[in-house]
Amino acid sequence: MVTNKAKKVTKYRSHTTHGGGHRKKRRGAGSRGGRGNAGTGKRAGQKKAGISRKLGKHGFTSKSRTRVRSINVNYFTEKVMEKLVANNKVKKEGELYIINLADLGYQKLLGTGQTKFKLKLSVAKFTAKAEEKIKSAGGEIVFGTVEETKKAIKEENKTQS
Repeated sequence: MVTNKAKKVTKYRSHTTHGGGHRKKRRGAGSRGGRGNAGTGKRAGQKKAGISRKLGKHGFTSKSRTRVRSINVNYFTEKVMEKLVANNKVKKEGELYIINLADLGYQKLLGTGQTKFKLKLSVAKFTAKAEEKIKSAGGEIVFGTVEETKKAIKEENKTQS
């Protein structure tokens, strides 16, 4: 059961200091040494902020690490496929959708979710689950680096024309 609780401030009415000790205490910021960076003057171990300290992140960062943009199988829904075909990012041949994930800005295909479309995906990296799900839907995955995939698709388009 919820009880109505009186505010603490009403408890302190008629008490001069509202639980702050003597009336000279707890007046301004003097009891804490000032506000902000005040009081960081000439004393041992007390340096002014911003003079010798860097703000924000600092430390070692590896230059060799590259970020791999990934996409899940469940991204390919009916709405998304219609949008991609309308924007000429995906080719549709009958029931087969031909997608180059490098053109969409992705390097890896992950296996979360399901898709009901027959997809022919060209991608640099993919997981075993992703491959299994694409094949079970009737599609296939063309493997290779981003450059290799683009070359393979260009050659395939030439042979079809």
